[in-house]
Amino acid sequence: MKILVMYYSVTGNTEQIAKAIHEITSQNHESELKRFSNIKSEDLNKYDLIFLGSACHDADLAKPVIRILKRIPNSPRFKLAGFYTHSTTPPEGRERYKGYFEKWAGNCEKTFEKFKLEKSIDFKGCFSCQGSPSPPIAEFIHETIIPDEVEWKEYIEGAKKHPNETDIENAKKFAEDILRKSQ
Repeated sequence: MKILVMYYSVTGNTEQIAKAIHEITSQNHESELKRFSNIKSEDLNKYDLIFLGSACHDADLAKPVIRILKRIPNSPRFKLAGFYTHSTTPPEGRERYKGYFEKWAGNCEKTFEKFKLEKSIDFKGCFSCQGSPSPPIAEFIHETIIPDEVEWKEYIEGAKKHPNETDIENAKKFAEDILRKSQ
């Protein structure tokens, strides 16, 4: 298969996941790894499978990623898989964390699903993991979402460790699963 792993990353979190996915896709396939700014929407139909990665911004995929999803023609020839990184708490664990995730990152996967339906895209799945927040995002989270100092300290110490080795391994497993589904 001819595969494209393209990503939009500001802090490097999404780039780390893109590189892990590309490591797997390049083993037995013709695979390219490209920053989002280095590809045009009209070039997408050259590929059989595209992994599209985004940072989570404003509780959704980054605006440039949404713009390219809008420009995808109906029923494209390629299959699509999505991935994104977010700075909120993972949805596993405390009920409160599930609420944080839904409020601050929950639209990312919904946006992929929306375009899957609107554009009749053969969408193979989505992966997400936590990423270390940039200083302005960390400040926003502390002031707006987690003002309690004890809870903040626990959150930020954990968040700064992501993406970690487990996240990278999970991204690779995701890529392997998508490749199996796309044969």
